[in-house]
Amino acid sequence: MRFEDLDVWKRSARLSVEIYKHFSKSKDFGFKDQITRSSLSIPSNIAEGFERKSSKEFVNFLSYSKGSSGELRTQIYIAIEIDYVEKTKGMLWIKEVDQISKMLSGLMKAELKKQ
Repeated sequence: MRFEDLDVWKRSARLSVEIYKHFSKSKDFGFKDQITRSSLSIPSNIAEGFERKSSKEFVNFLSYSKGSSGELRTQIYIAIEIDYVEKTKGMLWIKEVDQISKMLSGLMKAELKKQ
């Protein structure tokens, strides 16, 4: 198995692409940098942890991804409030990040059982 086979990685990478595309023309470089970095951090940490080949390290990196999920949800809420993201789209993103976070929790529990 490869990290590319994990549904949670696929979904988080796809969401990161959507967020990057949405903010590609934003002039608010601080906000754009923060929200794109947190979205990119989720699949990146899944991949990095998976490649370390240690269950303990994988769980640690999944925890980082889960933390980035909370960060991203917060930034999406703020983006909606400051009219950077249309509310309907933002709420779909929030729902997706919440599902990704739940998937990460499930994967962490499964990995911890292996230890």
